[in-house]
Amino acid sequence: MTLFDKIWDAHIVKSIDETRDVIYIDKHLIHEVTSPQAFDGLKSRGIGIFRRDRILATADHNVPTIDQHLPIKDAMGRLQVDKLTQNCLEFGVELYGLGHKYQGIVHVIGPELGLTLPGMTIVCGDSHTSTHGAFGNISFGIGTSQVEQVMATQCLVLERPKTMRINVEGNLSKGVYSKDIILYIISKLTAAGGTGYFIEFAGSTIRSLSMEARMTICNMSIELGARGGMIAPDQTTYEYIKGKRFAPKDKDWENALKYWKTLDSDHDATFDAEYNYNAEDIEPMMTYGTNPGMGMGISEVISIDKFSDSHIKSLQYMGMKIGESMLGKRIQNVFIGSCTNSRIEDLRQVAAYVNGKRKADHVKVYIVPGSKQVEIQAKAEGLDKIFAASGFELREPGCSACLGMNEDKIPAGEYCVSTSNRNFEGRQGQGARTILASPMMAAAAAIAGKIVDVRNYLN
Repeated sequence: MTLFDKIWDAHIVKSIDETRDVIYIDKHLIHEVTSPQAFDGLKSRGIGIFRRDRILATADHNVPTIDQHLPIKDAMGRLQVDKLTQNCLEFGVELYGLGHKYQGIVHVIGPELGLTLPGMTIVCGDSHTSTHGAFGNISFGIGTSQVEQVMATQCLVLERPKTMRINVEGNLSKGVYSKDIILYIISKLTAAGGTGYFIEFAGSTIRSLSMEARMTICNMSIELGARGGMIAPDQTTYEYIKGKRFAPKDKDWENALKYWKTLDSDHDATFDAEYNYNAEDIEPMMTYGTNPGMGMGISEVISIDKFSDSHIKSLQYMGMKIGESMLGKRIQNVFIGSCTNSRIEDLRQVAAYVNGKRKADHVKVYIVPGSKQVEIQAKAEGLDKIFAASGFELREPGCSACLGMNEDKIPAGEYCVSTSNRNFEGRQGQGARTILASPMMAAAAAIAGKIVDVRNYLN
């Protein structure tokens, strides 16, 4: 059996037919944007939440990242956060709202608090729920109607996806990180290459990564069109979880560990599709178009094998040309944050690089921690002082400029080197031009004021 099969089968409440099952959900995470309609649905039917102990709420998507102690200025954001607060109070749901010590991006706080564990099924009304799969579980995003279904029954009727394994072997070159791995894979398979599949990432390169780096890879599995991504748990996983606020303790820990060690794909397991890549072939990556599959290594030039109207439109929107190199392109904004790259490891890497350097005068830089805990840790380590001296603005936790829903938007026509996960047209604001990259490539661009190869600047 594959790792996916083991977890899926352990959560079947009832099989409907050959392709569909009723699946029990272990953990349900909610936020202010996709939950109001679900709560309204429960109210209209006069029913409550079936398992309150299995649901957790936070405010993250449409919240300001400055002056969070003040009333929210944006009318829609204020309404959504107020509704979440009211609904959680009425239904008895635990809420980590603005000002709470555990508030943050939903896919950051789950792992850091020990709520995300191997072998679980986890859902949230957000596509990047796949992030949690880095711990060896089945995690995926759901729609608002499904949010209501989980609230009411703690179950979902689901069609069993196909399985895919992507193996990455070898050692990463200097200046190449997990963000580059996943952007490389998406550039090879395209943004639709994983459609209909649940992906397991495996191989020596994946096993060598930290948990935070693994989360970056699983976070962007959805950008392959996949239902989700996962990585088998190992000693790195166990060490990360141990001691976390809500992680199992004492005898419960021993029992959990015993089970977790059974969670891997059997050596003779077969997958519906399998791909193999060499780490040595991967260099710092950047996107040039308007979907994550339009990416290339920093030493390459823009090249599209098959032209289509959408490709032409994409290049026109981005102000790019066939045969053009990204090196030297002047940029105006850098965003380091989102559920993809806003953890303390990301901030430490950036701080180590920019320490003693100063950003280009024409570049605006936002660094937005993924949670209050990350913000507190960054300040405890003095990273905030390094950022301030470099001209980088450290803000408060939230999704921020990832999705242009809140106040943090990129002006029309300007370029933003972003550590987020999507570069769709208008994603970061109407007319904004998004270039996806690793935190280190983003930091290097902020200092240089243009796109550079970070490998040339590393000691």
